[in-house]
Amino acid sequence: MEAIKEITPKDLEAKVEAGEELEIIDVREDDEVENGMIEGAKHIRMNDIPGKLDQFDKVKEYIFVCHSGGRSQNVCYYMQERGYKTVNMVGGMSHWTGEIVF
Repeated sequence: MEAIKEITPKDLEAKVEAGEELEIIDVREDDEVENGMIEGAKHIRMNDIPGKLDQFDKVKEYIFVCHSGGRSQNVCYYMQERGYKTVNMVGGMSHWTGEIVF
Protein backbone atom coordinates (compact mmCIF):
# COMPACT_ATOMS: atom_id res chain seq x y z
CA MET A 1 0.00 0.00 0.00
CA GLU A 2 1.16 3.48 -0.86
CA ALA A 3 2.17 5.74 2.03
CA ILE A 4 -0.31 8.41 3.07
CA LYS A 5 0.72 11.96 2.19
CA GLU A 6 0.88 14.26 5.18
CA ILE A 7 0.70 17.98 5.86
CA THR A 8 1.52 19.78 9.09
CA PRO A 9 -1.01 22.13 10.66
CA LYS A 10 1.42 25.03 10.10
CA ASP A 11 1.77 24.21 6.37
CA LEU A 12 -1.99 23.87 5.99
CA GLU A 13 -2.51 27.15 7.81
CA ALA A 14 -0.18 28.86 5.31
CA LYS A 15 -2.17 27.43 2.39
CA VAL A 16 -5.48 28.54 3.94
CA GLU A 17 -4.12 32.05 4.62
CA ALA A 18 -2.81 32.25 1.03
CA GLY A 19 -6.33 31.58 -0.22
CA GLU A 20 -5.49 28.31 -1.95
CA GLU A 21 -8.45 26.31 -3.14
CA LEU A 22 -8.44 23.30 -0.82
CA GLU A 23 -10.72 20.37 -0.13
CA ILE A 24 -10.53 20.03 3.67
CA ILE A 25 -12.72 17.40 5.30
CA ASP A 26 -13.13 17.43 9.08
CA VAL A 27 -14.02 13.90 10.21
CA ARG A 28 -14.56 14.67 13.90
CA GLU A 29 -17.83 14.10 15.74
CA ASP A 30 -20.51 16.80 15.99
CA ASP A 31 -19.62 17.79 19.55
CA GLU A 32 -15.96 18.22 18.55
CA VAL A 33 -16.64 20.58 15.64
CA GLU A 34 -18.78 22.75 17.94
CA ASN A 35 -15.41 24.00 19.24
CA GLY A 36 -14.54 25.28 15.77
CA MET A 37 -13.26 24.12 12.41
CA ILE A 38 -10.71 25.29 9.87
CA GLU A 39 -12.28 27.91 7.63
CA GLY A 40 -13.55 26.31 4.43
CA ALA A 41 -13.56 22.79 5.85
CA LYS A 42 -16.52 20.50 5.25
CA HIS A 43 -17.74 18.38 8.16
CA ILE A 44 -18.34 14.70 7.40
CA ARG A 45 -18.02 12.41 10.42
CA MET A 46 -15.62 9.52 9.95
CA ASN A 47 -18.34 6.89 10.19
CA ASP A 48 -20.40 8.70 7.55
CA ILE A 49 -17.63 8.66 4.91
CA PRO A 50 -18.47 5.23 3.39
CA GLY A 51 -22.05 6.30 2.72
CA LYS A 52 -21.00 9.60 1.18
CA LEU A 53 -18.38 8.50 -1.34
CA ASP A 54 -20.56 9.98 -4.10
CA GLN A 55 -19.68 13.45 -2.70
CA PHE A 56 -15.99 12.94 -3.55
CA ASP A 57 -14.20 13.34 -6.87
CA LYS A 58 -11.24 11.07 -7.67
CA VAL A 59 -9.53 13.93 -9.51
CA LYS A 60 -9.39 16.20 -6.44
CA GLU A 61 -7.06 15.88 -3.47
CA TYR A 62 -8.68 15.86 -0.03
CA ILE A 63 -7.05 16.91 3.22
CA PHE A 64 -8.54 15.02 6.15
CA VAL A 65 -8.54 16.46 9.67
CA CYS A 66 -9.53 15.10 13.09
CA HIS A 67 -8.56 15.88 16.68
CA SER A 68 -5.12 14.25 16.80
CA GLY A 69 -4.52 12.78 13.32
CA GLY A 70 -5.43 9.13 13.96
CA ARG A 71 -8.98 9.00 12.65
CA SER A 72 -8.10 11.18 9.67
CA GLN A 73 -5.22 8.84 8.85
CA ASN A 74 -7.61 5.87 8.91
CA VAL A 75 -9.97 7.73 6.58
CA CYS A 76 -7.03 8.47 4.27
CA TYR A 77 -6.20 4.76 4.06
CA TYR A 78 -9.86 3.90 3.41
CA MET A 79 -10.21 6.55 0.70
CA GLN A 80 -6.84 5.81 -0.90
CA GLU A 81 -7.75 2.12 -1.21
CA ARG A 82 -10.76 3.26 -3.24
CA GLY A 83 -8.73 5.42 -5.61
CA TYR A 84 -9.04 8.85 -3.98
CA LYS A 85 -6.17 11.30 -3.46
CA THR A 86 -5.70 11.97 0.24
CA VAL A 87 -3.56 13.98 2.64
CA ASN A 88 -3.59 13.62 6.43
CA MET A 89 -3.09 16.64 8.66
CA VAL A 90 -0.68 15.22 11.24
CA GLY A 91 -1.33 16.17 14.83
CA GLY A 92 -4.89 17.18 14.01
CA MET A 93 -6.78 20.10 15.46
CA SER A 94 -4.95 19.67 18.75
CA HIS A 95 -1.94 21.25 16.97
CA TRP A 96 -3.85 23.81 14.92
CA THR A 97 -2.97 27.40 15.83
CA GLY A 98 -4.71 29.15 12.96
CA GLU A 99 -8.12 30.75 12.89
CA ILE A 100 -11.19 28.65 13.42
CA VAL A 101 -14.81 29.25 12.50
CA PHE A 102 -17.94 28.18 14.33
